[in-house]
Amino acid sequence: MTAWAPRRFWTEVSVIGEADGYAVRLDARPVRTPAKAPLLLPTRALAEAIAAEWLAQTAAIDTRTMPLTRAANSAIDKVTPQFDEVVGLVAAYGASDLICYRAAGPAALTGRQAAVWDPLLGWAADAIGARLTVTTGVAPVPQPRSATDRLTARVAAQTPFALTALSDLTALSGSLVIGLAAQAGRWSPADLWSASRIDEEWQAGQWGRDDEADAVAEAKRRDFLQAHLFWQLSSSA
Repeated sequence: MTAWAPRRFWTEVSVIGEADGYAVRLDARPVRTPAKAPLLLPTRALAEAIAAEWLAQTAAIDTRTMPLTRAANSAIDKVTPQFDEVVGLVAAYGASDLICYRAAGPAALTGRQAAVWDPLLGWAADAIGARLTVTTGVAPVPQPRSATDRLTARVAAQTPFALTALSDLTALSGSLVIGLAAQAGRWSPADLWSASRIDEEWQAGQWGRDDEADAVAEAKRRDFLQAHLFWQLSSSA
């Protein structure tokens, strides 16, 4: 049996400026979220990109090809009404950040971790005031309260749209520092994704690649870059 899919009913897609943001209209009908809230976007750039997703739909609507629309729906329907809870979930990554946990060896791996991760930790210390503790192995290490408080404050200062992007950037990379660095623009999102994959790439180099694992990693990489694009578009003037 073929799965039912909603059908395209519109001819034209337009972006309309409103008092509190920008709306996308399908002919004369405003787009709404799954929870029936108005799809009101913070920037024209994001609204135009979402309008392009709707315009590209053919006879049957495929939401898998509409990542920006899905992210905006999440920002409005999920993150906005649960803002404090989402802040707590994202900020919790700072207490066990990926880049604080280093291998004991070999030297080539530990050197690669230090070369890529130390500048990120240095940026967090200088730009955010969050000086995190580095350890060897996977046993949890307590982080200074002053550092985690500053990271939490940076997360809590996000808008719902920015927090939606940061949540994905952090969860996909396993690092709040990497997620925040992606928003800072000092490193490219591609380089930051590679930074989150040092251990996995090392293992693949030692034991060979696995097609299934590579496919999963590639999907996550695309999602990471998409989350960064969503943040850029939702933050642009």
